[in-house]
Amino acid sequence: MHGDEDDGRRAGSAVPLELLRARPARERADAARNRAAVLEAAARLFAEHGVAAVSMDQIAAAAGVGKGTLFRRFGDKSGLAAALLDARERVLQESILHGPPPLGPGAPAAERLAAFMDAYLDYLLEHLDLVRMSETATPGARYRIGAYRFWHRHLAILLAGGPDPEHAAHAVLAALAAEHVAALLPELGEPRLRAGLHRLAIGRLA
Repeated sequence: MHGDEDDGRRAGSAVPLELLRARPARERADAARNRAAVLEAAARLFAEHGVAAVSMDQIAAAAGVGKGTLFRRFGDKSGLAAALLDARERVLQESILHGPPPLGPGAPAAERLAAFMDAYLDYLLEHLDLVRMSETATPGARYRIGAYRFWHRHLAILLAGGPDPEHAAHAVLAALAAEHVAALLPELGEPRLRAGLHRLAIGRLA
């Protein structure tokens, strides 16, 4: 990679590769099958009944695994939600790191910022209940996951031309919290919400 991408200091440069979350260690074949069965069952049941209406017992039964196996592997429903979101987050992360501009490297910071806001909001609206579950199940859960650190670092780089980019990145991400978006969406509607998020983010460049 070029130096400006490696050190991550120039606005609009790519996020350093090490910010991608570490790939999980290789699983035993039976553990991998159980994991796949649980994720498939959870995704199907959540889509059919909604996240709140589905219990961990129902997921274990549908996946054909014991409840102990399910809880040991995922902890609780928020851990399961985070696992389901992992693959979707990685697609967006790869697009930011290696995709075409303006979401990927090569465009001015303002254009990349607008592209990120659109792409993240699209992802969020598609999986709103799951993201909300993963972010709110325990206090501070949102800020401890690797994905949040990735989004924050990316935004801080893009906002480097404005004052206090680290704080500005947190402020922009606060407006993209699933709980916040879920509360505003019925009142404002998607177009107005999207436009407001653009103004908020671009205003942080000034």
